[in-house]
Amino acid sequence: MRLKTRITELLGIEHPVVMGGLTFYGRAELASAVSNAGALGMLTALTAGSPEGLSREIARCRDMTDRPFGVNLTLLPTINPIPYDEYRDAIIEGGVVAVETAGRAPTDHLPLLKGAGIKVIHKCASVRHAVSAEKMGVDVISIDGFECAGHPGEDDVGGLVLIPATADRIRIPMIASGGFGDGRGLAAALMLGAEGINMGTRFCATQEAPAHPDIKRLYVDKDERDTNLIFRRLRNTARVMKTSVSDEVVERLAHPDATFADVAELVAGTRGRQALVDGDADGGIIWAGQVMGLIHDLPTCDALVGRIVRDACDLMRRCPVVE
Repeated sequence: MRLKTRITELLGIEHPVVMGGLTFYGRAELASAVSNAGALGMLTALTAGSPEGLSREIARCRDMTDRPFGVNLTLLPTINPIPYDEYRDAIIEGGVVAVETAGRAPTDHLPLLKGAGIKVIHKCASVRHAVSAEKMGVDVISIDGFECAGHPGEDDVGGLVLIPATADRIRIPMIASGGFGDGRGLAAALMLGAEGINMGTRFCATQEAPAHPDIKRLYVDKDERDTNLIFRRLRNTARVMKTSVSDEVVERLAHPDATFADVAELVAGTRGRQALVDGDADGGIIWAGQVMGLIHDLPTCDALVGRIVRDACDLMRRCPVVE
């Protein structure tokens, strides 16, 4: 059973489902499992720790799957400079099919990536940014609704409006992101003008996800109300799982004179990664979207992708015929 779209044709995948760029989770084990399920697995460049580490991770992933996979390269300002050019070169040398860029515009990296035949998927949280990215020359837009984990932007527009509004303005293929976790979401995204879906949180709740079992269980036990929006005052809004740590971040930043320094030790990436390893829900920040309200089990990636596509096809076949 297949759903053929411009996304499946462009990326050479069986199903119009893409794994989001996931800090900590974006390793060969999960990315290869997603690709082996017929979707597009995604390594996360910065999770590898260095350009050399990314090269090794690409090689490991290629040993685990003979199907297409990609790499997420998030471009953000940091205290310590990140050798983005070297990460880009490792991606090109690795011969992956696609790169998902996020953060700032990938203008400086586009010529070499596209020259190497790599498809560039750019993540946007607004129509205006999607239009700019298309003009810039990216191949695919991944449009993030307000429901998503990670950074939903500052406009607070949900996917039900954002997806068709973007489809009205761009011509290149678009992947819908934020709140997707089952066949109903895939069918809805296709009807709204997208040609595939991007899933992050849902793939964190699978057998192959590398987090501690107690963390994965949280995605099942919590629901759509169990997220916090942090960094709102700093104009860098992020959606994370509601825990005692993220509650404390919200409380500290509620003070009128609060700065990032007031929460730096709570949101440190090293602390969050250790929490995922130890299974300590209150050990650090855990990224999660409102789609937790739709997560009820911990399947394999193969079972999950198969179920989503099958259910989407069944739903679209059952659509009433207008007479």
